[in-house]
Amino acid sequence: MKKILVTGGAGFIGSNLCEALLERGYSVVCLDNFATGHIENVLGFGERYGERWKLKVGDVRRLKDCREAMEGVEAVFHEAALGSVPRSIVDPVATSTTNIEGFLNVLVTAREAGVKRVVFAASSSTYGDSTELPKREEKIGKPLSPYALTKLVDELYADVFVRCYGDIEYIGLRYFNVFGRRQDPHGAYAAVIPIWVKALMEHRSPLVNGDGSISRDFTPVANVVDVNLLALETTKAEAVNQVYNVACGERTTLKELLEGLKGELSEYDPEIAKVKETYGPPRKGDIPHSLASIDKARTLLGYDPRLNVKEGLREACHWYWENL
Repeated sequence: MKKILVTGGAGFIGSNLCEALLERGYSVVCLDNFATGHIENVLGFGERYGERWKLKVGDVRRLKDCREAMEGVEAVFHEAALGSVPRSIVDPVATSTTNIEGFLNVLVTAREAGVKRVVFAASSSTYGDSTELPKREEKIGKPLSPYALTKLVDELYADVFVRCYGDIEYIGLRYFNVFGRRQDPHGAYAAVIPIWVKALMEHRSPLVNGDGSISRDFTPVANVVDVNLLALETTKAEAVNQVYNVACGERTTLKELLEGLKGELSEYDPEIAKVKETYGPPRKGDIPHSLASIDKARTLLGYDPRLNVKEGLREACHWYWENL
């Protein structure tokens, strides 16, 4: 039975991943400093999974915490990060120390502990100013924000570690606009879907950045969990030391997204269908359109998106209605 470390395991994606690993019979160590994660996301894991679950409060920016968390671990999922393009523009130092130094600490201590494989959260922001659609892994542009830069540096660090040391493997997963259960609607840097869901449920006007034509490849968190498990369990030599897009391969405009959320939530409260949106300027550092090619992940990892965007929105809205 493998023992797995998940950094940022009390966060949105991390907690869903921890739960899936525990359901599959793995033992899981969760390292989190609760900067963006929440204890509520992992409450009950100890009761349900017993000694196979361990929560360690710590920070990836501290080597000591990483070393302690790595004890007896066979593989690592690195989800800990300070996300958000706007946050990184306001505070590039915090973003850099967490996302770059934190990742370097994970790589160093993983090697020290004899960990064979590190699967880490990369980002679609790495494509930067590239206008090519769909986005393919081998062609990126220049970063448009400090956050994007940190995620690119992480990819480069992982590759350098393999080239210099040769005793560790990596798989980087470029997430495209992940959404779903446990995504936090609170705080200044919350993602668009939970922000809009909360506003609609309170009959407040959602703010659309731009004219609604901006498009993204929104990705249900269930798909992200699936591809992480595939990355952990693959035995193909050609599949490791690679980065992959993780998306649906669908392009959804903000206007279409808002209409979809209204449609799903109005099943619970018909008044939501009457709520009108407002429009504001586009956010700094944002690209106008994003769409992923998922051919590489299909071919090398066997990734096949479990949910499309509509199905993901339905599942997410149900969770928010029950829990928000």
